[in-house]
Amino acid sequence: MARVVITEFMDEVVVEGLAEDFDTVYDPSLADRPDRILGLLGDAEALVVRNRTIVDAAMLDAAPRLRIVGRLGVGLDNIDVAACAQRGVPVLAATGANVEAVAEYVITVTLMLVRGSFLMSSRVAAGEWPRAALTGRELSGRTLGLVGFGAIARRVAEIAETLGMRVIAYDPFLPGDDPAWASASSVDLPTLVARSDVLSLHVPLTDATRDLISASEIDSMPDDAVLINTARGGVVDEGAVIEALRSGRLAGAALDVFASEPVDATSGAVFADVPNLILTPHIAGITHESNSRVSSMIASAVRTALGAPP
Repeated sequence: MARVVITEFMDEVVVEGLAEDFDTVYDPSLADRPDRILGLLGDAEALVVRNRTIVDAAMLDAAPRLRIVGRLGVGLDNIDVAACAQRGVPVLAATGANVEAVAEYVITVTLMLVRGSFLMSSRVAAGEWPRAALTGRELSGRTLGLVGFGAIARRVAEIAETLGMRVIAYDPFLPGDDPAWASASSVDLPTLVARSDVLSLHVPLTDATRDLISASEIDSMPDDAVLINTARGGVVDEGAVIEALRSGRLAGAALDVFASEPVDATSGAVFADVPNLILTPHIAGITHESNSRVSSMIASAVRTALGAPP
């Protein structure tokens, strides 16, 4: 019976289905124990991970029978894709399965930050009634700037348009005649940053995108702008975001991804008492529905790679 090793959380109904046909090792804590993973891979034919398990050459060397790496998500920066290709091991991501979840997250935090009134429960419960101080703003008529215009960004654009927002996007890899541009105006990065009341990031982390949004870009944003990062932490200079929030240069920010994950008490101290900042633990793409879709998609890919019926 082929062994499948799953190192991070997966829909348990889907895991149970895999366990009926394969020797399935499922332990979401394995991401924190890479030595233990190495010990399990000797007979493994499939490895399923999310974003915290680092699949490098050493891990692949420990898995001589490996036939597939499944990624429960879309980013591949934690997987040495070249090393996998060199060994003839395909890497399958759950492309498209979490589009709705991330798009809804972006719109939700945008509404929260622009309206500026939804984080005041403790003050109201304490007897304050700060209505004048909480006069927020509306999304209608504002400009949404999208860095990267793939499937998630396009869904964000679709929802934003129904709320009356203007949408602009920067994506140098999307041809100018692509039909997707019907829902957004194509601009260069400096123009996009200078015009975006809401700036949302949707690009992978590469050498070209590292610190793509830094202090100079933030300084060129409109007054009262907000920034949202659901892409990868290294795309945004976190220190510049913190400084801009403290100074009031940025009206708000939502960070779902971080330069170093997971954030711990030490690395997270820099975010303490920063105003108008929403922090979430890399969950924009995770809902009950998306987890089921992602898990089912990767399980199906594993079954196909191992020659089992779908």
